[in-house]
Amino acid sequence: QVQLVESGGGLVQPGGSLRLSCAASGSIFSMYAMGWYRQAPGKQREMVAAITSGSRTNYADSAKGRFTISRDNAKNTVYLQMNSLKPEDTAVYYCNAVVSTGRGQSGLDYWGQGTQVTVSS
Repeated sequence: QVQLVESGGGLVQPGGSLRLSCAASGSIFSMYAMGWYRQAPGKQREMVAAITSGSRTNYADSAKGRFTISRDNAKNTVYLQMNSLKPEDTAVYYCNAVVSTGRGQSGLDYWGQGTQVTVSS
């Protein structure tokens, strides 16, 4: 199957920056859209940023101007550069990828285990 492994979370002060990475491995035939979602305590999971295989991007309003999503197709990796972090950005951040595992196979959603981001002074 396909595994997604996130890294780069941690504790940062307000106004600081973090860079999240998510590497996909396994039976990857084609990688389609990739994205980052987050879930804060007591709230629903929400999309933060997404990027197509052609590098078209989409951001939540809360992320626009502060976060940048990018991908390295050769490494099957997606990144999220987060700047000007705020306490309300505190959440578990999850990587998502739509992956086909074989020729003619439809893309399926895969999720990472999540990485904690805490913004606090």
